Amino acid sequence: MATLPSLTDLALSAFEPLAAELGEPRFAGKNLRRWVFERHARDFAAMSDLSKRFRAALAERFVVRRTAIAADRADPGGTRAFVLRLADGKTIETVLIPEEERRTVCVSTQVGCPVACVFCASGLDGLIRNLTPGEIIEQVLVVQEALPPGESVTNVVVMGIGEPTMNLPALEQALATWNDPAGLGLGARRITISTVGFPARIDRLAALKKEFGLAISLHAPRQELREKLLPNAGGILLRDLLAATRRWFDATGRRVTFEYVLLDGINASEREATELAALLRGFPCHVNLIPVNPVDGLPYRRPAPDAIDRFKAILLGAGLDATVRHPRGDGIAAACGQLRLKVEQDESRATTPRA
Repeated sequence: MATLPSLTDLALSAFEPLAAELGEPRFAGKNLRRWVFERHARDFAAMSDLSKRFRAALAERFVVRRTAIAADRADPGGTRAFVLRLADGKTIETVLIPEEERRTVCVSTQVGCPVACVFCASGLDGLIRNLTPGEIIEQVLVVQEALPPGESVTNVVVMGIGEPTMNLPALEQALATWNDPAGLGLGARRITISTVGFPARIDRLAALKKEFGLAISLHAPRQELREKLLPNAGGILLRDLLAATRRWFDATGRRVTFEYVLLDGINASEREATELAALLRGFPCHVNLIPVNPVDGLPYRRPAPDAIDRFKAILLGAGLDATVRHPRGDGIAAACGQLRLKVEQDESRATTPRA
C-alpha cells in the first residue's frame, strides 16, 4: 500500500476546504491546522476538539507526520544533530545550533545532493530524491519539541543536505508555512536560504517579496577553481551569479551573505583572499569564512589559524564585512551530512552478514 500523505504536506490554505470536503464546518479545518502546527499533535487521537467522524475520515487519507528520529546527538556546546527517518526509510540530517538567545535549526531539502561539492559528505551518494513540503517543515517541529520548556526555535537556515532551489516548489511552501502566523509564525528575517546560486531561481525567490536572508555558497573567487570545487554548479558564471544577487538586494533590501569554505592549500591563500576582495569590493554583502569540517575519506583540511586570520584581514582591509564561523558540532559529526552518513554506514554494517 502506498504511504499516505502527511497533513504537514498541505498548504495552510488547504485545511478549511478539506474540512468542508469531509462534511465538517470550516472552523474545524482551522482547528486541525492548529493541532498540526501550533499544538504539535503527532496523531489524530490527540485532537480532542475534532469530531470522531472527522478524525476517522482524516485517518483514512492522511497521517499527521512522516518523520521519526533515528539518531540524536549533542556536543558539550549544545549543538545537537538529529538524523530523521522518512516514511520510505531514507534519512536526512537536521541540526540545532543554540547561540545566546537564538535557537537556530539547520534544515535539509533533499535526500542526498546533486551539486557534489568536493569537500561535503552530503553529496557522496548523489541525489536520491527531493523532500516533500511536509518533510522539510517537520524538521522544525521535531527540534521545537526537543527543546527544554520555555525555549523556542527562533531562526531557520535552509543549508542542510541538498540544494534548496532544486526543490523550489516544496521549499516555497515550507517558507510560507514557517513564516505565516497561521503556521509557525517565524519572521522572514529569521529565515535564511543557502544556495549555490542559480540566477533564475534567485530571481524567483526574490519575486516572493519577502525579506528572507540569502546565503550564496561561493567557495572560490575565480571561475575555474569554483568549477573544480562545485562540479555540478560550474555552469553558473560568476558574473551572472553576482548580477542575480544584486537584483536580490534591489528587490528585498537584504544584503547577501557569501559563504566561503576554507580549504588548506586550495582556496585559502593570500592570492584567493585578494581575488575575493576584488570580486566583491563595493558589494552590499557579508563574507562568512568557514574552516572546512574534515570528512573521513576526503583529503581536505582546515588552514592554520594564522592563515585564516590573514585571509580575513585582507577582506577587512578591502572594506568588506567578514567573519569566521567557528566550527560547531564537528565532535558529533554534525556538519555536511556526516552524521547521517555514519548512521547509514553503521546500519549497513549491522545488516550485512558476516563471512
